[in-house]
Amino acid sequence: MATTSRWCSRDCGPRCPLDPLPPLGPGLVVGMSLLEVEGLHASAGTREIVRGVDLRVGGGEVHVVMGPNGSGKSTLAHALMGRPGTTVTSGSIRIDGTELVGLPAWRRARAGLFLALQQPIEVPGVLVEAALAEALADAGAAEVPRRLRDEAAAIGFDERFLRRPLNVDLSGGERKRNEVVQLGVLRPKFAVLDEIDSGLDVDAVRAVAQRIELATSEWGLGVVAVTHFHRLLRELRADRVSVLIEGRIVASGGPELAEELERTGYRAYGVDEGAA
Repeated sequence: MATTSRWCSRDCGPRCPLDPLPPLGPGLVVGMSLLEVEGLHASAGTREIVRGVDLRVGGGEVHVVMGPNGSGKSTLAHALMGRPGTTVTSGSIRIDGTELVGLPAWRRARAGLFLALQQPIEVPGVLVEAALAEALADAGAAEVPRRLRDEAAAIGFDERFLRRPLNVDLSGGERKRNEVVQLGVLRPKFAVLDEIDSGLDVDAVRAVAQRIELATSEWGLGVVAVTHFHRLLRELRADRVSVLIEGRIVASGGPELAEELERTGYRAYGVDEGAA
């Protein structure tokens, strides 16, 4: 007789893809991890985009950063992860007291940070399994194939795509799902999601959001989700919502703030309706 996992409401048979497994990533333990961003200024090229952002996200929390096009959301995400081409000019980014500013992206990943890109790139010749096994070489790489299959099943990502070079010949929506599969395998402390909902249909947004929300309780994932649209919040419950305008956070509140933005847009913050 089918049994139901304590992590989901589906009858998945004797083994649910979402049953908890031991953490694989570096030092990833459910607990009181803390991401602190203070006075962050960052530039893309020679232009300052992020102008003094403060964020504080605990393990298991979802902090959503909303803003119109051109408000600096992606630059903020890239600055947190240390993506080349984005330069932090002042301020601090810390995970559990460890300063990340000045560290390369791979060191930030080792500290427990993950970035799901708005436009994931193709990596010809490199299988996703090989990339993840290398990332987890010191923390349980032997479990990667099974975890990949389980995470793919959890969000309806076709296993055939796991046998292709990373993101090669995948649609935009499939690449986004692939990012979430990798997130589930790596199990970082914090995930920065750069418009993870763009390019996904309604069912895919639901599946992805449910997997991310489950991760907040499964291993204490803290989430910074940057998005333009409210639809992600219909599926992913936010603990806090902030509004980013011209590189500055101009308002913060609970989920009701996102509902207000859906009704009014960004006009209250001096943004022309057409620009948003």
